[in-house]
Amino acid sequence: MDIFLSFVVPAFVGIGVGILSGMLGIGGGTVLVPIFRLLFGMSPLMSTATSLFTIIPTSISGAASHLRHKTCVPSLGIAAGLGGACTSALGVWLAHISPAWMVMLAAALIIGYSAFNMLRKAWSMKSEKAVAPRDAPSCAVGADSPDPRAAATGFAEAVEDLADASANADADIQGDAAGEAATRSAAEDPAPLKLTRKQLFIGVAIGLGAGVASGYVGVGGGFIMVPLMLSLVGITMRQASGTSLIAVMILAVPGVIEQGLLGNIDYAAGIAVAIGSIPGAMVGARLVRKVPERTLRFIFGGFLLVAAALLVVNELGILG
Repeated sequence: MDIFLSFVVPAFVGIGVGILSGMLGIGGGTVLVPIFRLLFGMSPLMSTATSLFTIIPTSISGAASHLRHKTCVPSLGIAAGLGGACTSALGVWLAHISPAWMVMLAAALIIGYSAFNMLRKAWSMKSEKAVAPRDAPSCAVGADSPDPRAAATGFAEAVEDLADASANADADIQGDAAGEAATRSAAEDPAPLKLTRKQLFIGVAIGLGAGVASGYVGVGGGFIMVPLMLSLVGITMRQASGTSLIAVMILAVPGVIEQGLLGNIDYAAGIAVAIGSIPGAMVGARLVRKVPERTLRFIFGGFLLVAAALLVVNELGILG
């Protein structure tokens, strides 16, 4: 029974976390922190430290699958990861000098805000899809979008014409057979996306903020990076999911080293969850190519809301 509770259950938890990681572009920390706290009875500090330790193999597995399937932007992921690596240790230090309730509250607020933005954008895609003519073949290639405002909003100063066209095509062609075929073709053999120097600097800035959050609340930072990569850099949801995993597997390393030196990591639980999360992340990375972008936004936003609620419940349990 002890083996079942200490190894089998964490492994199954890891499978679920891995699927979310690979499909939604997160390291899984937003789920692991409340799970380690509520189900495993760890202290708040050990929960965040063990979560940070566990998301590294999960992110590596998911990122490798995204690289094979060409559903990521490696240069942007590396830029964000290096930026985050510079600040994740700072986040760990801030967590050590903060009360536990402040760490949990910060995580819940950040995740809830990200969920709101993601769901709002997903809902706005409904009206854009309604006005797009379903029989217009030009929509499949994104050459002449019927709704130019959708292409201009948030992207005009941050992305080149090729990225705009790709984003519009993904938003317009969901739901009909021709569009699905075009999406599958683009996912299998996408045109190379060359980022400008400005976009890469934006990626570094995104990583700097994600690194602090990663070290502070024990998450990978994907819940911050994915929405910002969508709105500030202008890549698609599919690309943002894989790109954030590349960044997560880099930026989490300094924080994990610091937490390990401080003795805050439960290695047994972390390894058990990681064993399940690695194959789960590979499955999730395959599923991302088969889920419509609007649906993926709703899944991601809904997941973040659940994660925020779990953290609030966790904190109420501490207070009670």
